[in-house]
This record gives sequence, structure tokens and C-alpha cells, in this order.
Amino acid sequence: MEPIYIRIFKDIEAKILSGDWRPGDRIPREHDLVNDYGCSRMTVSKALTALVERGLVVRKRKTGSFVAAPQINRTVMDIQDIGTAATLAGYEHRHEILTRKIETLGPVEAAQLNSIAGVEILRIHCLHIVDGKPTAVERRIILLDTVPLARTESFVGAPPAKWLLSQVPWSKAKHVIRAVSADAATARILKIDRGDPCLNLIRQTWQNDRMVTYVEITHPGDRFQFAGIFHPTESALRQ
Repeated sequence: MEPIYIRIFKDIEAKILSGDWRPGDRIPREHDLVNDYGCSRMTVSKALTALVERGLVVRKRKTGSFVAAPQINRTVMDIQDIGTAATLAGYEHRHEILTRKIETLGPVEAAQLNSIAGVEILRIHCLHIVDGKPTAVERRIILLDTVPLARTESFVGAPPAKWLLSQVPWSKAKHVIRAVSADAATARILKIDRGDPCLNLIRQTWQNDRMVTYVEITHPGDRFQFAGIFHPTESALRQ
């Protein structure tokens, strides 16, 4: 039989990742969890500490524990969404939704994404403009069985990445950064020449084993940079 603190951890984790509990929602108070599970306060505290370390819960002194907002900086490299990065740097940012349509995922794309052909997706093309200059073209797929709220979302008020981060808890993310040359369509949107060097970010996120979104974001090579701060791991410090 698994320890009680593991059961508490799994029960709370399931409610968060399923979306039943949203970012900012209060977790049941410790004494309520003690009564519900018939365990000690130390056992409950151990479960909550593990949830904090997992990045799912934040504990606030005198007010309790709350569902944490999803944190991109849990990945290897901290990459902010374009709007936030631009604002922090003192620039103006706006976005335009170029296309938005509901489709079914084809077999070739499904194989590439390790998904199932025939599922409904929302396909979005979005242009990011910083200080009046086209700075990124975003090509995104959102899985509607994982994120049903996206079906009716216009993304006019907030770009897709920002909206998803505020709405959908995720458990795993993968990203790849590579150098590419602009194809004709990308060059036209970004107002650069075909073949010009670009930076391309590919990111996938999952909620447990269900994919949330896949996105490719392409920047002109001279208008954007990715930056990250790294710290040595504990094992590296011992070497």
C-alpha cells in the first residue's frame, strides 16, 4: 500500500492537471486534509511540499496553499512569451491573428506529433509585431480534446501562448531552437528576403500524456535573440 502522503499528492495533482482546480484556486486547508485522509499534519505538509517542488502549488504564509500558475522556467532554458519579453525590454508589442480554423489532424502530421489522426485541432497563424516591425510568425496547433475552451476563443485579447499559459496546466514541455532560412511565405509575412537567416523555436507541451499544443515560431535573425541563465547542478559542483 502506498504511503498516505503519496495518495494526497496524486489526488491533488490529478485535480490540477485535469483543470478541475485552476491557477489561483485555493487548495483545501491542511486541517481539512488531515480530517479527510485521517493522517497527521506532518503527512499533509510532506505532500504539499512535494507539490510545491513539482511546481503545481504555491504556499502563502497565513493565507494557505493555492494552485500555481504554469511556469515556463521549469524547463532547461527560460524563454518568455514574445509579448512579455518585448514589454520588459521597453518595447511595444501587438499581435495579429492571420488565420484561425478548426481541422482534423491528418495521418502524416499525426505521426510527426505522435498523436492520433482524425482528432480535432485548432490551427492558428499569428504575427507578432514589436515597435512596428514584424518580429515573429507563429504557427500553432491546439488539441481541442485537451483544450476544449480554445474552440470559441478568438485570441484577439491575448495571443495564443499567453492565453494557454493562463488557462491550461501542463506537466511537460519540450523545445528545440534551430537556425533556418526563410521560405517564401515566411519572408512575405516578416517582410524579409527569401533565404534570409531566421531563428526557429519548436515547442510541444503536454498535460500528463495528452498533448496540449505544438508551435513553431520563426524570428528574423537580426530582430530577436533567445537568452537563458544556467546554474551548475549539485553533481557538477562536486566535480
